[in-house]
Amino acid sequence: MAKAQTITQKILAAHCGRDSVEPGELILAKVDIALGNDITAPLAIKEFRESGAKKVFDRERVVLVADHFAPNKDIPSAIQCQTLRQFAREQNLTHFYEGGDMGVEHALLPEKGIVVPGDLIIGADSHTCTYGALGAFATGVGSTDLAAAMITGECWFKVPESARFVYNGTCPPWVTGKDLILHTIGDIGVDGARYLAMEFTGAAIAALNMSERFSMANMAVEAGAKNGIMAPDDTTLAYVRERAQRPFKVYDSDPEAAYVFEKTYDVSKLSPVVAAPPSPENVVPVREVGQVTIDQAVIGSCTNGRLEDLRLAARVLQGRKVAAGVRLIVIPATPLIYRQALEEGLLRIFLEAGAVISPPTCGPCLGGHMGILAPGEVAVATTNRNFTGRMGHPTSKVYLANPAVTAAAAVAGRIVHPEEVLS
Repeated sequence: MAKAQTITQKILAAHCGRDSVEPGELILAKVDIALGNDITAPLAIKEFRESGAKKVFDRERVVLVADHFAPNKDIPSAIQCQTLRQFAREQNLTHFYEGGDMGVEHALLPEKGIVVPGDLIIGADSHTCTYGALGAFATGVGSTDLAAAMITGECWFKVPESARFVYNGTCPPWVTGKDLILHTIGDIGVDGARYLAMEFTGAAIAALNMSERFSMANMAVEAGAKNGIMAPDDTTLAYVRERAQRPFKVYDSDPEAAYVFEKTYDVSKLSPVVAAPPSPENVVPVREVGQVTIDQAVIGSCTNGRLEDLRLAARVLQGRKVAAGVRLIVIPATPLIYRQALEEGLLRIFLEAGAVISPPTCGPCLGGHMGILAPGEVAVATTNRNFTGRMGHPTSKVYLANPAVTAAAAVAGRIVHPEEVLS
């Protein structure tokens, strides 16, 4: 009788040609997608060339996206993107994205159906774990690991133990998937799931839209996890079937599968939260954050730059103005999202409120461009990290929040509950 396995174990076993794997085992597994961006891929390309390799293992499975410093902010970033462009042309890569076809990588790949359930995906970017929302094993790796995978189509892994996070109840108004994951990180800490597979389940997860699920899987790494993952359901499959570029296989955990621990949350008791600097674990309800005036608000990123996020922000901003002295930056995560927001009138709402609308880019999230903070400035953002200096000067501060809270803060000039602005 086969030993009970989690969804993560099943996917890893399938990709190394076995029926099962055990936590702690070292395995060599085939990858379905190897992803790099304009910061990490140039290093991988350098290693690729120095190895003597001539061709990638599969031109349809190596994906390069110029999204971090794009549109190019200076000469070094232009050279980085040029490196990707030249390598993509040389290797005749199917999936190279820049310019008007470029989106924030972790929003772009699911949207285009490049990643699908049951995949094993590596990316030289820590938030590659986003794709776990599709029921895939997805994790970040270093640039040298990416180089090896581009050559061989394989990567070494230590099979992680799994922890189970069960969310019951119904989310109150203005509570989103972003709040669920921030609450979880606040509960267990930034190392509370270190090298674990965070498996998300429960009635509250089933009620989330795909955007919210991507947000939760995206920030699993902020709890130290190896990957975040959700078993596909009807919502997942409806999303995937419209987009998938290739066949896929759905996995789920066995009922008797072993977990290192389990946490259960009643989401009906939650309220919108913020994570105060300098750590994603410094989580407090927004009504308890105190008097925090802001200089900048950012709505976007691989965590919260999707259409549903923009709609939520627009609900708060419609008919209102950004407070004097506050800069609001809105960044649709992909060209498709940008176009949909335009057609729905969301961009008009943002413009009339006094926002700056950026082309798709990671931009300010990593302190790249399009919204760098000056000394002592305070921002609230829908991004995923608020470490010291993350968005600019080391004395600046970043608070993490959902799109509605971020939009409300832009209107109020300080961090507030959305109801305070709407009342």
